[in-house]
Amino acid sequence: MTLKELRKMCNLTQKEAAEITKTSLRSFVSYESDEDLADQLKLQRIKELLKEYADNDTNILKGKVLLITGGTGSFGNAVLNRFLTTDIGEIRIFSRDEKKQDDMRHEYQAKYPEHFQKIKFYIGDVRSLESCRSVMKGVDYIFHAAALKQVPSCEFFPMEAVKTNIIGTDNILTAAIEEGVKCVICLSTDKAAYPINAMGITKAIEEKVAIAKSRNSGNTRICCTRYGNVMCSRGSVIPLWIDQIRAGNPITLTEPSMTRFIMSLDEAVDLVLFAFEHGENGDLLIQKAPACTIQTQAEAVCELFGGKKEDIKVIGIRHGEKMYETLLTNEECAKAIDMGNFYRVPADNRGLNYDKYFKEGDEKRNTLTEFNSNNTRRLNLEETKAKIASLQYIKDRLAEEK
Repeated sequence: MTLKELRKMCNLTQKEAAEITKTSLRSFVSYESDEDLADQLKLQRIKELLKEYADNDTNILKGKVLLITGGTGSFGNAVLNRFLTTDIGEIRIFSRDEKKQDDMRHEYQAKYPEHFQKIKFYIGDVRSLESCRSVMKGVDYIFHAAALKQVPSCEFFPMEAVKTNIIGTDNILTAAIEEGVKCVICLSTDKAAYPINAMGITKAIEEKVAIAKSRNSGNTRICCTRYGNVMCSRGSVIPLWIDQIRAGNPITLTEPSMTRFIMSLDEAVDLVLFAFEHGENGDLLIQKAPACTIQTQAEAVCELFGGKKEDIKVIGIRHGEKMYETLLTNEECAKAIDMGNFYRVPADNRGLNYDKYFKEGDEKRNTLTEFNSNNTRRLNLEETKAKIASLQYIKDRLAEEK
């Protein structure tokens, strides 16, 4: 169906139609609960069309070998659940944690007995170039998720963050280029924009490494994705709050007015897939996520799990935390391209001969401005509660009480 046909049938603006054709089914589930945006006819056709595009997400991986570094983490599990039952050829899980791999092996063997043989486990460490080379043969695509992500631990052990987040990324990209891997998507974080902590600084350098590598990557396309807090991912705050409530303790939060972007694991996978399908070599892709205050998020969890909002305990900002996070900096706005639900920041591939710019000048900068968790769409309590309640992790935890 063409954009023109879509607009006529669903009574969409040109911008709405363009956005829909660039976004997978999961990114538009909000249409189902927003009667102001779509009537039933429009909803039905949108769902049909988006399902076609969601199916296209899997077709591009047909028969291919996908490597996930740090694959035993939350993102790796989300990718497995999304693609294992499709006609993907093989998914390689690369990590240094033998225990997590063994747990994962048993879990997916029980969950997907007919498809489990597609998963291949590799023990290794991104810090070792030889280790990266050993897992690379025959790989078509890479989702590079391996990282040290906890802000406080990176503050205390910054060189460990350097070894994994920076050197590890360089090793993966070096091995991928040598092997002729078709595409590598590096996962980054909002903490890489205007970084003030060791985790954010190392992820910012990771992005620079990826962009620098893309300039001489041959047939290997390299892109980065940058996103905010992924709800209920390993080490995130919502599982902690649930455990505190169930233990009869008050919820602890750092600073009530602090704002954070929030997204689900499925949305994180959607962003990586968008970069995989639409990103050009050296691109940084950013999804326009909503945000909420930490207070609102904590109150939403209390309402869902029976916690007492009046007992919420403020413990103060932790090592290396900011009051708000940024996904697109003012400096990146100069070249950023607004793609509806996403921003695309092309690589700056100018050479080091700056003398010509004194004579020729440079292009006029864009009119975009910084995109951060204070100026994005702010979710209220009910919206935040609905977004949290839609997560499979939350559904499973609520089912434990029955």
